[in-house]
Amino acid sequence: MSIVVTLLGYLALGAAAGTMAGLFGVGGGIIIVPALVFAFEAQGVAPEVLVHLAVGTSLATIVVTGASSALGHWQKGSIHLPWFKALLPGLALGAILGVFVAGSLSGTVLGSLFGGFVLLVAIKMLLGLSPKPGSTPPATATMSVAGVVIGAVSALFGIGGGTLSVPWLSRCGASMTRAVGTSSACGLPIALVGAGTFIVVGWGNPLLPAAATGFVMWPAFLGIVLASVPFARVGVRLAHVLPGHVLRYAFASLLLVVGLRFIVS
Repeated sequence: MSIVVTLLGYLALGAAAGTMAGLFGVGGGIIIVPALVFAFEAQGVAPEVLVHLAVGTSLATIVVTGASSALGHWQKGSIHLPWFKALLPGLALGAILGVFVAGSLSGTVLGSLFGGFVLLVAIKMLLGLSPKPGSTPPATATMSVAGVVIGAVSALFGIGGGTLSVPWLSRCGASMTRAVGTSSACGLPIALVGAGTFIVVGWGNPLLPAAATGFVMWPAFLGIVLASVPFARVGVRLAHVLPGHVLRYAFASLLLVVGLRFIVS
């Protein structure tokens, strides 16, 4: 497969991921990871490193897209700095732990765990489950522990963390605007530390493609970053046209299929 055709494929993947992220209101990681797994599989990447490479590359793309999102929320004043600072050490530590856990797992086990996680997200969306908003902020130590959990799970599965941090911040008493804004800021250190650690953990692995540095595939990173940001705006426009309940059920159904595909394969 030529370099041009491969890059065009990654651009198309980024366009699809960006559109779906904007359309369904989720972080790109939960879309990008399975898409990259299927793309790398088609290119003949060794199954032993297939899922790890997809997760690491997904985190690398979130460094760029997450920075753009965090900047936008910062300019609108929707990032609650005291909570972000309280979560930050745990997020960084958790991201490192999550990558080392991923590195200790086989590709099959990591793929099955990702599939299970996706199924849980799908069921949550189908049932409309959400935690009850709280009013009392937790102690700093509790926030630090929460940061470790959010960072570890997010790095393990190559996501920005919004699936976990938005409900947590809502329980801490944040409005939805502040929960989403602060969550976007939390995604940046998770992605930055996680992607960097995936590069270190995968460094020199003989099964990796030539265009990869550790568990980050640079042509995929470039194509996704270039296309996902502008196409996210297309998804946002579509989201304002289509009925909300239809979007939720459609995306949850897609996640069910993807989750089952990872578990049974």
